Amino acid sequence: MTTLLTTPAATTSTGSDSGTPVLTASGITKSYGRGVWPLRRTRQVLAGADLTLYPGEVVGLTGENGSGKSTLMKILVGALGADAGTVTRTGGLGYCPQTPLVYARLTCDEHFELFGHAHGMTRESMQRSRQAIYEELGFARYARTRADQLSGGTLAKLNLGLALLADPDVLLLDEPYAGFDWDTYLKFWDLVAQRRTAGRTVLIVSHFVVDENRFDRIVAVRDGKAVPR
Repeated sequence: MTTLLTTPAATTSTGSDSGTPVLTASGITKSYGRGVWPLRRTRQVLAGADLTLYPGEVVGLTGENGSGKSTLMKILVGALGADAGTVTRTGGLGYCPQTPLVYARLTCDEHFELFGHAHGMTRESMQRSRQAIYEELGFARYARTRADQLSGGTLAKLNLGLALLADPDVLLLDEPYAGFDWDTYLKFWDLVAQRRTAGRTVLIVSHFVVDENRFDRIVAVRDGKAVPR
């Protein structure tokens, strides 16, 4: 099983490979069983994957469908247990899953309030962050709209906004710009650049990586390992 260790955040300089890692995954393995006995078969997805993230870098995590990149992401954030390996992190995490995990009957405002409370934010800091996210992603007019009435693109903005709300040290994003129009796509990269400048770390999972110049490095999940591309 996975051992998850959390240590106090350290003050470090920005830039790839600078300072103490903010997240380290070592020897991560994961297998899935399919079928029923006696025909049940086991498929190994991750076979000792290692990944280290440093302050102030933007990292792409890519791989073919079924390669295990989303599985690795879920293990990093603690949403899924590994069969073996350790994950060590410092500071807070923000997670944007590929499929938005929202409550159909809650408005955007209510989602931010709920997540802000879960993060232990004061009401004032939550409101400031929420307003900034509305303005940066351009969906303030949907503040009082229920999630089940949002378009796919606006739902993707809410999904990303909830991950950004508490200004996490490490932002883990699984296919975050699916459904974005071109204008929102550019705004997304502006946000990522701001986080890099502030010394925050961003890991982006994508089936294929475009705009490679926007990343500090790219890691591919291949044959159960995470290898530099």
